Amino acid sequence: MSKSVPFVKYHKDGSLWAKGSMLGGECDGYWEFFRKDGIIMRSGNFNLGKQTGEWITYDKNGKPFKATILKEGDKS
Repeated sequence: MSKSVPFVKYHKDGSLWAKGSMLGGECDGYWEFFRKDGIIMRSGNFNLGKQTGEWITYDKNGKPFKATILKEGDKS
């Protein structure tokens, strides 16, 4: 069985864009996505590349303002 590996992606300007784990070339587990100013924009879980469970969207100050529940198979 493969193990998930940490993964980090950056904006073109070098600031953090996303961090999470990859398993078999797919996003897997908990991920966070960031604006160029470094403030969190969205967070949630993937199951082998598919968004699942609760996803939180954050305002421009990094405070949660929307929660969306996704089931596997939902279009995300």
